[in-house]
Amino acid sequence: MSEEKLYAVKNDEGKYWDFSDNDIFWSLAATRCPTTSGRNLATSTANEHGGHVVMLFEEPEKVVVSPEEAKLVKNCLWTNLQDAFLNNINLLFRGRRPEDVTRLKSALTNGYTVAKEKKYNVKVPHTDDSYFYKVDDEYCNAGDSYYLEGMTDKKWFTDAEIEHYGLGDCEKVWCDSDDE
Repeated sequence: MSEEKLYAVKNDEGKYWDFSDNDIFWSLAATRCPTTSGRNLATSTANEHGGHVVMLFEEPEKVVVSPEEAKLVKNCLWTNLQDAFLNNINLLFRGRRPEDVTRLKSALTNGYTVAKEKKYNVKVPHTDDSYFYKVDDEYCNAGDSYYLEGMTDKKWFTDAEIEHYGLGDCEKVWCDSDDE
C-alpha cells in the first residue's frame, strides 16, 4: 500500500474537480484527473470553487481466517461486540499466539475471508490403488481408484472427517478440490 495520500474535491452534485483543467467540475470520465497529492491544493480549490475535500485510500486486504475463527469474528460483529472484543482480547484468546490475536483483530476491523478447508483422498493401508469413500455420516468403505471416478464429494475427506471416521493412521493425499 502506498504511503502517498490522494485527495479529490467533490461538489454537492457528485461531480469532481478536474485538476488537469483547473476550470471545471465534471462527472467521472477516463480522460480527466480528479486527484492531487497536495492536501493544501485540494483545500484551496474547495474553498475557491465550492465542494469538499475527499481523501482517497486503498481498501485494506481482507484477512484469511479458519471457519472456526470466522464464526467467532462473525458473532462479535453480529452482536456489535467490537469494542468488547478489542478491549478483552486477552480473555477471549487465552493461550493463543500473539500473531493470531493480531490477525483476528485485523479481521474484525478490516474484514475477512474464510479459508477453504483442505481435502484429502485417504489411502487404504497395504494397497496400491485403493482409497476410502464415505457411505454416510457414520460409515466409510474402500474401493479401487477406478471405482471412485466421479464420486468427488464422497472420496474427499476434511481433517475433521478423517478423525471422525478413524482414519488418522492412514496416508492422506492432498487434493485441490477445484482441479478434480
